[in-house]
Amino acid sequence: MKELKPKTQCVLYARKSTEEDDKQVMSIEAQLFELREFAERERIEIVKEFTEAKSAKKPGRDEFAKMLSMIETSKKPLGILAWHPDRLARNSVDGGRIIYLVDTGAIASLRFPQFWFEPTPQGKFMLQVAFGQSKYFSDNLVENVKRGIRQKLRRGEWLTLAPLGYVNNYKTRNIEPHPNNSRVIKRAFEEYAKGSHTLVSLAEFLADHGIVQKKGTPLAKVSVVKMLTNRAYLGFVKFHGEYHDGNFEPILSPTLFEAVQKVLKSKQRPRKQ
Repeated sequence: MKELKPKTQCVLYARKSTEEDDKQVMSIEAQLFELREFAERERIEIVKEFTEAKSAKKPGRDEFAKMLSMIETSKKPLGILAWHPDRLARNSVDGGRIIYLVDTGAIASLRFPQFWFEPTPQGKFMLQVAFGQSKYFSDNLVENVKRGIRQKLRRGEWLTLAPLGYVNNYKTRNIEPHPNNSRVIKRAFEEYAKGSHTLVSLAEFLADHGIVQKKGTPLAKVSVVKMLTNRAYLGFVKFHGEYHDGNFEPILSPTLFEAVQKVLKSKQRPRKQ
């Protein structure tokens, strides 16, 4: 009868970021199922499981730190079991720390169902390549997103959900005035420009014409101020504090918008004692 090899002791680490670039990766539950099955086949004893719902782009993951601390202080040699090297690190600091702990023998083994690793010079080189690929993927994705935003700004397209008074047109990938609410917004600006409204009374005016919060109550004063100072109504797109020319129909004229800004400013002046 063939003698079974002794079980390798490992800590299990499963991570799933909530960020867009990680959404195709298996859920934590799916990773746990696959890793437990792999451990059973490969005679790996899982001494503790660590799970984390956080991006690995930057150092500072709590469960990752706890796992490494447990490994470094353990009296018995421990390895790490994870789905793939990119679950452990997608930045050079954490990747370098893993490799250093393998070099010093603090990490006894690294086991991945999707990646073969052995603690040889060639194996450690391939692990560095895997960590480097993960970082490259993250960096490249960020750059692609930035490039896409710059292109949208050049085309004058709105970047997010349409502001109050507009609707998103998913065919043109831009915004356009809401057939009813845009007229209400314009009337609200005309009313406020007269100087007789407070923020509360203007919120009530908007509510009377169907513009309310999700719970059906009038807009809060901070929301009214945000609306009255929103240069999107002039056809501008704001990104990182800078305004860019938009390629969509303005709701207001510059004259009406500036008149409202003057009233706002006059009402914000402190009263004389």
